[in-house]
Amino acid sequence: MTSDVVDPADAATISPAADPGFLQRYGGTIEYIVIPGAALVGALGVFGVFVALFGKSPLDLYFYMYQGAFGTWFSWQNTLTRAAPLILTALCTALPAQLGMVIIGGEGALLIGALAATSAALTLQSAPPLVVQLAMVCAGMIGGGLWIMLAGGLRQYRGVNETISSLLLVYIALAILNHLVEGMMRDPASLNKPSTREIGAANMIGSIPGTDVHWGLVFGVVAAVASYILIYHTVFGFAARVAGGNIRAAKIVGLGVGKLILTICFLAGASAGLAGMVEVAAVQGRTNANLAAGYGFTGILVAFLARQNPLAVIPVAILLGGISASGGLLQRRLGLPDASVQVLQGIIFVFVLASDALYGRIGFLKGKS
Repeated sequence: MTSDVVDPADAATISPAADPGFLQRYGGTIEYIVIPGAALVGALGVFGVFVALFGKSPLDLYFYMYQGAFGTWFSWQNTLTRAAPLILTALCTALPAQLGMVIIGGEGALLIGALAATSAALTLQSAPPLVVQLAMVCAGMIGGGLWIMLAGGLRQYRGVNETISSLLLVYIALAILNHLVEGMMRDPASLNKPSTREIGAANMIGSIPGTDVHWGLVFGVVAAVASYILIYHTVFGFAARVAGGNIRAAKIVGLGVGKLILTICFLAGASAGLAGMVEVAAVQGRTNANLAAGYGFTGILVAFLARQNPLAVIPVAILLGGISASGGLLQRRLGLPDASVQVLQGIIFVFVLASDALYGRIGFLKGKS
């Protein structure tokens, strides 16, 4: 006769992947890692095919991408510098997603935050540097926060789709920036490229000691960790996730949905506004058209790859920052246009959106045969 009782010693040798209980408990988490990873690998494969059609080796492509992103300490610093605004702009999409909202206006909030921070610095030029820097942080976050809160208010009180309104607000922000930089805020000395006056070297936030990476990276990491704690470890975050799951049920139980929407949208915009402040105070030193570098749009991709998880935003932003940083090396070594990395980002986005249909449909990750 045989017994159905499994010996404990034999049970200990069963791998986690073969344990239905393990897969039932952690299958969802594994999906959040495996599916975006597979989408990323698939996008790289398709991009390699395109490169091969132009007579370049895909293996050389991947090698130089790695070298340009993570191969040297210089590459790492370049990657981390580019990752800092991506973390902050990704939060502009990830936070409203907890309420079921799709906000894609991080680029506009970044520009408004940069304008507000620059205005604060130019107004307080005679103040101590620390006061100016704090004023820039507050102004950038308030400016960006109010800009995205406008999209949330239009959704809540006028029924305007937040995806459309936030996207249109990007172009309005760009028009405002061009109008002010080429008009009343223009530095008369900026002849070739209209710019505002410089905020002053003393008011720049500088770099992390021992590196060439500015403090914006620290701001981004702190903001992502704080956002994670807010969403997953506070009553406010629980209420936001309940409203995001079923907004009608949230209203029935008495949750202030309007207040949740406005608050979350303000915090989301404040993150992107802080990214604009960082670009002014750590990179540009002034406001000009160079600020419209697409960080807000790439942040959307970061948020989707991270499945709207604020903590996952950090490594994903570093990865996408590395891809962006490798563009120059690909141009020099393979003769590819520097904008080819933007094509890759577009392919990744398509694969990520397509892979969304796979969540919850992979049987073996649910402990099913």
